Amino acid sequence: MVNNMSEDIKNNYSEFYKVILSLQTESDAEEFFSDLLTRKELDSFTQRITAGKLLKKGETYEKVISKTNISSATLSRVSRALKYGTGYKKFL
Repeated sequence: MVNNMSEDIKNNYSEFYKVILSLQTESDAEEFFSDLLTRKELDSFTQRITAGKLLKKGETYEKVISKTNISSATLSRVSRALKYGTGYKKFL
């Protein structure tokens, strides 16, 4: 995360992560995220997760785009996160 964030923003992020960690079941997650996110936002998140899984399996960009309808720009970002980040590698 960016080191130059204000303490208020860091605290807000921390609270957000704590709320996520408090979810105990898939039903809890569905209930929480249905209130937190619009359907489009939730679709975008799930699209990125699916794309990450497909890329991790070795699928081509073309196949991932075809299967998920993700934009090439977003797929590029997911690909970069898989190569250089830690979250996708660790959790997908």
